[in-house]
Amino acid sequence: MTRTLFGLTVFTLLAAGATADDASPVVPGAKVEKLAGDFKFTEGPAPDAEGNVYFTDQPNDRILMWSTDGKLNTYMEPCGRSNGLCFDKEGRLWACADDKNELWRIDVKTKEKTVVAKEYGGKLLNGPNDVWVRPDGGAYFTDPYYKRPYWTRGPQEQDVQGVYYVAPDGKLARVEAGLKQPNGIIGTPDGKALYVADIGAGKTYAYDIQAGGTLKNRREFCAMGSDGMTIDEAGNVYLTNRGVTVFDKTGKKVAHIDVPELWTTNVCFGGKDMKTLFITAGTGLYAVRTKVKGAARQ
Repeated sequence: MTRTLFGLTVFTLLAAGATADDASPVVPGAKVEKLAGDFKFTEGPAPDAEGNVYFTDQPNDRILMWSTDGKLNTYMEPCGRSNGLCFDKEGRLWACADDKNELWRIDVKTKEKTVVAKEYGGKLLNGPNDVWVRPDGGAYFTDPYYKRPYWTRGPQEQDVQGVYYVAPDGKLARVEAGLKQPNGIIGTPDGKALYVADIGAGKTYAYDIQAGGTLKNRREFCAMGSDGMTIDEAGNVYLTNRGVTVFDKTGKKVAHIDVPELWTTNVCFGGKDMKTLFITAGTGLYAVRTKVKGAARQ
């Protein structure tokens, strides 16, 4: 079912059979810790090269940063109502700025932004939601339609809720048009595989990435949708909805991490050793220590 929090539509999906065993990536005995709270709705965590974690508080229109020394700072305000975030190999921050249905690339030092995409086929995008940048600089992003209370635009212009690819030269292409409501997205560090969560259908799919950015060999990875995703060095994929559910590279469920919020939006690895799992959920930022590192881009 769906539920609306702070003007944002979320989906309530129950993960069956929480598990925690030797296959779990969480350090034995480690607990999920609340690092900061009093936000309206957190989203989009992404680590920079040093392990500082940037995340968004979308209703409050700001990007915040949790530093490796445990301090919280506001990085950018306003921020185009940014949602999903991702750093590229050049240290630039990509942001799904859905205030005006745009995908941004931000120079972190100067905070100068470049609008990378805002329309397709002469029509406005639905609202870029989550983004992953592959090693060569090409970027994939999901474009579901969630009507926002702050929009002044008209009705949905795109005929599908799709997945798009921005080539390193800036050319935009739609690479998936057959999903109900794509949301979370993540790729493998070698740039060879892509995972896309169809939250509307309650499934996550895997694809083979082709040299030119197209996708091939779509197959069901698991029967669970996800708001946001990450991946670790062992190839485990982390999905978010009610807590965090972890699947190994074959799609087998290996662990479930409970989070004390109604809805978990996104997840990433960060910290100096990249062995802390950062979780955005509802009004808070959470973290738990893991036995594995987040996957490093090759």
